Amino acid sequence: MKVIFQQDVKGQGKKGELKEVAEGYARNFLLPRGLAVEASAGNINALKDQKRREAEQKQEQLEKARRLASELEKLEITLHTKAGDGGRLFGSVTSKQISQHLKQAHGIQVDKKKIQLDDPIRTLGVTNVPVKLHPKVTATLSVQVLEQ
Repeated sequence: MKVIFQQDVKGQGKKGELKEVAEGYARNFLLPRGLAVEASAGNINALKDQKRREAEQKQEQLEKARRLASELEKLEITLHTKAGDGGRLFGSVTSKQISQHLKQAHGIQVDKKKIQLDDPIRTLGVTNVPVKLHPKVTATLSVQVLEQ
């Protein structure tokens, strides 16, 4: 019997997959628990429509990330902090501070986890910081740290 899996079933199939399974397994286990539905023409068309919509959403998210990346590439944010001799900061500039500054000064909301700082910025000057907006899109943000 052909079924369309509604959820991942270990050892059988993944969500949205169309697969042939034993009829007894389908009737006694998969269908009553809502793990799968019978692969009728209507259900197959609904599956195709759902996959098409998911592909459109992924494409839209990718385009949105590319637009945001081009916007971030043009920006140079400036942060003021206290520094000691030799340009060493008393504290450090973290991804959280960069994210907050982007939101307050430019109205751009970027999650601090997407700002990829290996180590917090501890010196004065300009630092290029990668921002991973999407698995396929990474922007470089220029962060300038000045003494207060």
